Amino acid sequence: MLRRMSQWLKGLLSGGFVAALVMLVVTGAWRGASQPAAAQFMRMGDGKPNLNGIWAASNTANWNIETHPAKQGPMTALGAAFSVPGGMGVVEGGEIPYKPEAVARRDANAQNWMANDPEVKCYLPGLPRATYMPYPFQIVQSTEPNDILIAYEFASASRIVHMSAHQESPVEAWMGWSNGRWESDTLVIDVTGFVDQTWFDRAGNYHSGALHVVERYTPLGPDVIQYEATIEDPNVFTRTWKMSMPLYRRAEKNARLMEYKCVEFAEELMYGHLNKPPKP
Repeated sequence: MLRRMSQWLKGLLSGGFVAALVMLVVTGAWRGASQPAAAQFMRMGDGKPNLNGIWAASNTANWNIETHPAKQGPMTALGAAFSVPGGMGVVEGGEIPYKPEAVARRDANAQNWMANDPEVKCYLPGLPRATYMPYPFQIVQSTEPNDILIAYEFASASRIVHMSAHQESPVEAWMGWSNGRWESDTLVIDVTGFVDQTWFDRAGNYHSGALHVVERYTPLGPDVIQYEATIEDPNVFTRTWKMSMPLYRRAEKNARLMEYKCVEFAEELMYGHLNKPPKP
């Protein structure tokens, strides 16, 4: 009996059983009771991913969505306090496919950034820029009604994602018009109807009123969303292109959106000198 068991075990070993078992353990395909699966994101009552919460990007895309080096800021008196941090960029493929005639406009925007950037004037940031500005935003989701509200701290911007009653944009707007749908566990938002006055970043990357943005929010876990934005604008770009980045849940105690009345700061910058008394 012992001899036959020994021959059976030897056969398993020679047949590659151990190698296969090791491969299962290494790849994670086999888990013991002490090895729980990775934490999954929560779901709503209708089975859709629960995206409720306060989220923020952690990158330098608001300075420049393309890869860029660190450099001195626009006001030398502030030293390093307002310098430009370097970043790897979020544009897939590395470069925005501008039409040749659009490059000059982009460069002019960059040279006159402090005077022309809509952010400096506290205009609503538009999309997708509102997503990766250095301010959090909040997703408010329910099952009935199933429309989704997204509120942004910067300039108190907000938008409604229409999940059922889809329609064309009735008017042009700073934040566009958002129609949403679910593709499996990904929230897809089709955004049109933009004004032509928002930028993608402080580097002067811009678009026209023909901008069309398709956003994709895919939860990777309870505290991470993979964000993608496909950009189409035949007036400015030679083809569609995409940017992508992770978004992280703000998990600190009592996380909330704060009131940021940047319009008051912008008015002081643009008009404050008119109200100051003359020097004696």
